[in-house]
Amino acid sequence: MIKAVLIDDINQVAPYMDDGIAQYLKQGKTETFEEFESYYLFAFDWYDVYSDNNDLSKIVTYCSSRDIFFLCEDERTLEMVQRSIPENQTEGEVIYRFFLNLLKEDIDDLDRLEAEITDTENLAITTSDTKDYLEKIILFRKELLRRKRYYEQLTDIFENLKIDDEKILSHDAKRHFAILQSRAEKLCSTVMNLRDYVTQMREAYQSQVDIQQNELMKFFTVITALFLPLTLLAGWYGMNFVNMPELTWKYGYAAVIAIGAAICVSLILWFKRKKWL
Repeated sequence: MIKAVLIDDINQVAPYMDDGIAQYLKQGKTETFEEFESYYLFAFDWYDVYSDNNDLSKIVTYCSSRDIFFLCEDERTLEMVQRSIPENQTEGEVIYRFFLNLLKEDIDDLDRLEAEITDTENLAITTSDTKDYLEKIILFRKELLRRKRYYEQLTDIFENLKIDDEKILSHDAKRHFAILQSRAEKLCSTVMNLRDYVTQMREAYQSQVDIQQNELMKFFTVITALFLPLTLLAGWYGMNFVNMPELTWKYGYAAVIAIGAAICVSLILWFKRKKWL
């Protein structure tokens, strides 16, 4: 028998399972892959890459030489599984076709995601608008992390199914799962490459922010340096020494202004020569 049901409705298929397995599955502690004497249990958190809903939904599969039961966490997942189950196929072929349907367009979706990441980087370069750039980078990293975990779970399942000793699956089925394992590893590798790409984008963004902050600090440093001599002059003539000759000189005030302006102009020219401005 091949059937997909909600985990909450596991009693519908419990009579066809080994004793105690239904109660075990209700506890929700299933590992990614578990091998028993006459059946396999494998579970993964399905991630709908085509939906804006980022919630993960667990799918537990009970596989024996006679029966295959897909136990789904919610109605949305149940509908997907029912659409993906092929008809009139052997047990091994059913599982293979199910996962094949699950992954058939994922590489195209990763290409779309890569194009979106590239467009985000190009937009930041061409417009210099980094207002939402860091937020988008964080969203990309979270998305890629979810996909990485998803494909790692599938790779683990395929690897274990591939080494079946033909007590449940046929030789051809094992060959099919080797193909699926290779595909899942390729998808996972693509995700890792995209994560590295996004990490480089984040580092480049941080470097650009650091450069902008350094430019700002350099500007304030130059301004401070320009006004330091003037501050010295102000402090000097603010000491109220009555015997300072410049205080009684007719052109003393104008001379101080001229000296301050000359100092500022000289410093500006020197800073430009040193390419500090």
